[in-house]
Amino acid sequence: MAKNLIEIEDIPPQLSNKVKQNLKFKTGNFVWKVRFNIPLDPKTVNKETMYVTNSQNQRLQTYIHYDTQNELIEIEPLEPYATNELYSLIITTNVKSRGGQRLGEPVSVKFKL
Repeated sequence: MAKNLIEIEDIPPQLSNKVKQNLKFKTGNFVWKVRFNIPLDPKTVNKETMYVTNSQNQRLQTYIHYDTQNELIEIEPLEPYATNELYSLIITTNVKSRGGQRLGEPVSVKFKL
């Protein structure tokens, strides 16, 4: 069995069965892939509504891509993650569906390499 390559430090209980790790190798630059169950308003999928912070609550530079055909968001770091640093993937309630409905509550997933 492969060893986990990131450690999920904290996740909201309602998401515990939805966060999965499917990594083939460790680079320090892995891409988060986030899927919602409804189509999103692409204007609300951006670096202000989804971001990664370090343990000092500083935002990392990221590239965010929303594949509207597959309803898949990719959040890619533009700088490598540091080993043993605690990070948080944050998704705010400013993310909206195409119908204008906001995400019910913010999501925060804490992780480290």
